Amino acid sequence: MKTKQTVVVLGSLWGDEGKGKITNYLAEKADVVVRFQGGDNAGHTIVFDGKVFKLHLLPSGIFNPKTKNVLANGLVINPKHLLDELSSIKEMGYDFDNLYISDRAHVLFDFHILEDEVNENKRGSNKIGTTKKGIGSAYTDKIARYGLRMCDFISPDFKEKYKSIIEVKNDELLQNGMKAIDFEQSYKEYQRLADILRPMVCDTVFMLNNLYCEGKKILFEGAQGTMLDIDFGTYPFVTSSNPSIGGLFTGTGLAPNKIDEIIGITKAYTTRVGEGPFPTEFIDSLADDIRIRANEFGATTKRPRRIGWFDAVVMKYSANINGFTGLSLMLLDILSGIKTIKVCDYYTLNGQRIDAPLADLKLYAQVKPHFIELPGWEEDITKVKSFEELPANCKKYIETIEKLVGVKIAIFSVGPDKYQTIIRHEIY
Repeated sequence: MKTKQTVVVLGSLWGDEGKGKITNYLAEKADVVVRFQGGDNAGHTIVFDGKVFKLHLLPSGIFNPKTKNVLANGLVINPKHLLDELSSIKEMGYDFDNLYISDRAHVLFDFHILEDEVNENKRGSNKIGTTKKGIGSAYTDKIARYGLRMCDFISPDFKEKYKSIIEVKNDELLQNGMKAIDFEQSYKEYQRLADILRPMVCDTVFMLNNLYCEGKKILFEGAQGTMLDIDFGTYPFVTSSNPSIGGLFTGTGLAPNKIDEIIGITKAYTTRVGEGPFPTEFIDSLADDIRIRANEFGATTKRPRRIGWFDAVVMKYSANINGFTGLSLMLLDILSGIKTIKVCDYYTLNGQRIDAPLADLKLYAQVKPHFIELPGWEEDITKVKSFEELPANCKKYIETIEKLVGVKIAIFSVGPDKYQTIIRHEIY
């Protein structure tokens, strides 16, 4: 049997599934950890050395000095926020001489954040619910072939390139009632940041392919989730990148035939933040209780997450797109004590059965979830060490999800600590 060398961890649904814990767990066995899309709109909560860390740009392997951590070409990187994050972990006693930044990654500037705010405000009641961190604006400039990459940011020509962009951006800001950016002041600040980041910038496409050929174990850490994918998600209530498997290949330069495992992360129930259809959502005291017990508030935005029952329709759709080889079921312990647990196995619309999320959001908002009702369990499962130790009703719940989605649950989590992670099928 071929040794598994490359593992991808992807959010299966609307993000916030618990990717940080699993990537941190798997990062202990990896030689390299790679972020490949999004920006600091991501929020990964991990528990390490008894401390809780909120990572936004940094890969989850940053705390291990033996692990190479890569911010690959598919990201948009805010240098100010990146250095703030690096400073915060340095204050806690961790270094970052194991960080590598792609020279092809696009740079997110202050004007992108201002543009994001302007665009979101213009939408009024049709707002998307962005994090207002400039992610969409930076990706817009990338696609328009107008952005600056890290290779530009650290080059001797940066001042000239930045000035030509600022002139255009300031005109746009003034037209929208915003204050213009002081070029000289802004340039000096960014030049200082570029000098700090320059030693970390390199050709990560070349680097990753070489590391693969050397037999190194590589972990790819997705941000957000498949239902926030710009192509496959609940558009326009999505992010501006591809958090699905396709984003890995365009975001790193590593070919599809070099991937061994694709693990989809999902909660034992469903959540989402922001606007858009959410068929299995329920709004009652139980939802409030789950939200509080599981601390369902965005790591980046602090917004309360919407709560819903497990949606096997969306999970099957996500599995089809991503080709999951296994699932990681998170926060299973949160369901303990609930008398009846529901799982959505299909939708209906005007009397017709629907087995996939609809592209037309007006129609998708009208679907009705059909639920399978399963008996819950009262037992505390936070100390179990194997599938066999779980209560019978909990086992049945897991087996029902596997049957509906058609993918094995390789990992399940019964608490926030890494030792509360049960591996049913070895990943590495």
